[in-house]
Amino acid sequence: MVMKEELNILIQAQYPLIYLVTPEEERAEAAIAKIAQMKTKHRRVFVWTVTHGIVEYGQPRHITQHNTVSPEAAIQWVVQHREPGIFIFKDLHPFIDSPATTRWLRDAIASFKDTEKAIILMSPFQQVPIELEKDVIVIDYPLPNMAELNQVLSRQLDQIKSRRMTTESREKLLKAALGLTKDEAEKVYRKAQVKAGRLTEEEVEIVLSEKQQLIRRNGILEYIEEDETINSIGGLEELKKWLKQRSNAFTERAREYGLPQPKGMLILGVPGCGKSLIAKTTARLWGLPLLRLDMGRVYDGSMVGRSEANLRNALKTAESISPVILFIDELDKAFAGGTGSADSDGGTSSRIFGSFLTWMQEKTSPVFVMATANRIERLPGEFLRKGRFDEIFFVDLPTTEERQDIYRIHLSKRRTDITRFDLVQLAKMSEGFSGAEIEQAIIAAMYEAFAQEREFTQLDIIAALKATLPLSRTMTEQVTALRDWARQRARPAASSVAEYLQLES
Repeated sequence: MVMKEELNILIQAQYPLIYLVTPEEERAEAAIAKIAQMKTKHRRVFVWTVTHGIVEYGQPRHITQHNTVSPEAAIQWVVQHREPGIFIFKDLHPFIDSPATTRWLRDAIASFKDTEKAIILMSPFQQVPIELEKDVIVIDYPLPNMAELNQVLSRQLDQIKSRRMTTESREKLLKAALGLTKDEAEKVYRKAQVKAGRLTEEEVEIVLSEKQQLIRRNGILEYIEEDETINSIGGLEELKKWLKQRSNAFTERAREYGLPQPKGMLILGVPGCGKSLIAKTTARLWGLPLLRLDMGRVYDGSMVGRSEANLRNALKTAESISPVILFIDELDKAFAGGTGSADSDGGTSSRIFGSFLTWMQEKTSPVFVMATANRIERLPGEFLRKGRFDEIFFVDLPTTEERQDIYRIHLSKRRTDITRFDLVQLAKMSEGFSGAEIEQAIIAAMYEAFAQEREFTQLDIIAALKATLPLSRTMTEQVTALRDWARQRARPAASSVAEYLQLES
């Protein structure tokens, strides 16, 4: 594993302070112990916890170094320890902002020169005081890969004395568990065996349900399931064609063909024209899970650095279960003012914005970012430069033909026979209406007829349309400005450029 090699190099290069971000203490400890044994000059490994103080790795917890429970006393013991060693401090982050703890860590770093001693801070999330930023190197310890999960699965199959599993079945179970910790994988494989009385590819759904629990525990990501298909969206044929062409973009066949993995797309447009629904139905079209990133939950003012840690953890979770679609609705609200937030929030928004841009630029994992926006002027320019997204689409108000499709779709959902409706007339009557406004007009007509205990008619829908003032009239300036911007900078989602340009005239 590349990260283990990196950790090994840092220790051999005598880096004095390493911050290892991981929730898997036992797995990380075992890796560090192996690194200590790889050296020609064997290093002893010691582990500190606030409950037991310093204990040598592999020894019973009661065999502790006396008076090392407090962080300051423990670091002082490390400084005074004469032999080379690796000293793991678990969950030091609640104490690390203490002036005494920070000072002792700096003293330790200064005393470690040419001693082959290193302190590894191990914590589920990153918290580094400014005094240590120049001295510490931060490493995110990765979740188990397929090879490690294969060992977990093999042990479970041996325990239940299962018959030999086909390579294809094994691969499905392993891929389903990607994104889980080693302990989580062990538990979910046991759960599948207990629940079904066996462990085969048929139990993949049980393993996937554990992933959904992982996402729920994260609190910032939301797992979205959508029953609608992309064909339930009226119009937008150019956008649909683009998405259908990439329906197999994350397969090995695409890699063998030489195609790069898609990065993402930004959908701009008038509110209510199907941008969010496109994102949701794409997940079903591509057969990928859909995660919604709630930027409101990312921001946390309770602790300095917590918001950045929230974003890192959310993105790490998305990467761990990739390939996946990461959906960010109303991106313009999430990152509005992100480049100049020092006065309003101490620069938190700027740091979040920068972290997200860096991740988008450098990510190699198959996470497809699908974002929507209504107010292009609110988006920082860095988001819109070439290479950040594969494509920027503009979704305008539906044309007459597209409005007919929208009426056909929404009426067919509610009634089997829709021949009594004149879709051409309804489309002409609803010029300037968005798809959402058309749907609400149909619903309003149904409520009116339901209250009178009769079937709703064409006239009911027309009356509802006349009673509605569409957003395109109440926000004319905003819609015009968005169209002007998109004419030269975005790709039309309509079925042809001619239709798009006709709307602009």
